[in-house]
Amino acid sequence: MALQAAALVPSAFSVPKENLQGKSSASFRDSSLFGVSFSEQLKADFTNSSAVRCKREYNLRNGAVRAQVTASAPSVTRAAPDGKKTLRKGSVIITGASSGLGLATAKALAETGKWHVIMACRDFLKAERAAKSAGISKENYTIMHLDLASLDSVRQFVDNFKRSERSLDVLVCNAAVYLPTAKEPTFTAEGFELSVGTNHLGHFLLARLLLDELKKSDYPSKRLIIVGSITGNTNTLAGNVPPKANLGDLRGLAVGLNGLNSSAMIDGGDFDGAKAYKDSKVCNMLTMQEFHRRFHEDTGIVFASLYPGCIATTGLFREHIPLFRLLFPPFQKYITKGYVSEEESGKRLAQVVSDPSLTKSGVYWSWNKDSASFENQLSQEASDAEKARKVWEISEKLVGLA
Repeated sequence: MALQAAALVPSAFSVPKENLQGKSSASFRDSSLFGVSFSEQLKADFTNSSAVRCKREYNLRNGAVRAQVTASAPSVTRAAPDGKKTLRKGSVIITGASSGLGLATAKALAETGKWHVIMACRDFLKAERAAKSAGISKENYTIMHLDLASLDSVRQFVDNFKRSERSLDVLVCNAAVYLPTAKEPTFTAEGFELSVGTNHLGHFLLARLLLDELKKSDYPSKRLIIVGSITGNTNTLAGNVPPKANLGDLRGLAVGLNGLNSSAMIDGGDFDGAKAYKDSKVCNMLTMQEFHRRFHEDTGIVFASLYPGCIATTGLFREHIPLFRLLFPPFQKYITKGYVSEEESGKRLAQVVSDPSLTKSGVYWSWNKDSASFENQLSQEASDAEKARKVWEISEKLVGLA
């Protein structure tokens, strides 16, 4: 996410991976990681709704560890001793939460004490170290293994999450891979070009499979958020720096982006790592809008995307050439004025997760120089309803949902 404004510098510079965790050597599927088991007697207590409320009040007052109850449980307890209603802790999944924007957002939400963050990451141990280094209290996060470049891993993650019996109130699709210097495509486990396969198709399947869990949420504002990019938005200066995002007629996507007797690019053109990332971000923003059109009215779920600003000093640029790492931060700070710190960007994404004023669905959020949020405009392609429908339908077939 931090690299959106990187397109503002001369095209001679290129940018490496964006916010993709290192591979984990093991899959962590033990459901004991994900919650606290109830005894049979305690489960019986939960059959009576008034008993549920009393038990939850007792736990809140005495600091007891509380596992999530069924999705039909009320989101607000009875009046606390001081007469005020107490909102239960929200549950949010953030992909790519072991570094960059994802970690900063996890920290910002966890520090409020009002959210439990499920850090969905490829490298379990890296995520654990990152959470500890960031000072996130253990009681406010859970780490679960997720490799978005494998649809089997996505399905396993969803199965593990459901077995954890946690509620899901917000899903944040944040993780991404960016390979602008790649001369040849690399591929996901299922054979899709890596950038689109991870950033779009992996998140598409994840969001579709978790939609029912979001529907069950009794939280005041349940949300699905997909991180967008200014570089995929061709109505901006950054979006007009070559290579520009362009999905064309989707011919490459339709045949699976596998590079076998066909193109690995969505538009069917020659491979370009930077363009593949930008195209995937257009797909992200189109997907958000299609979710809104299909499900918002009936479910009440808020669907949104955002661009939190350019995180020019992020570790995402660690593989870049030294001159770029030297010049890019001051370029963003003093020339484009688009620079934001990881901490600030995390707070902005946390706003989209939790701010009661940001509940309008179908919106692409941005922030001005005073750090005030506003509804930004998407490019013609990124807001094309017919293209969104086609991307959705093709994606359903590619991930096995149709």
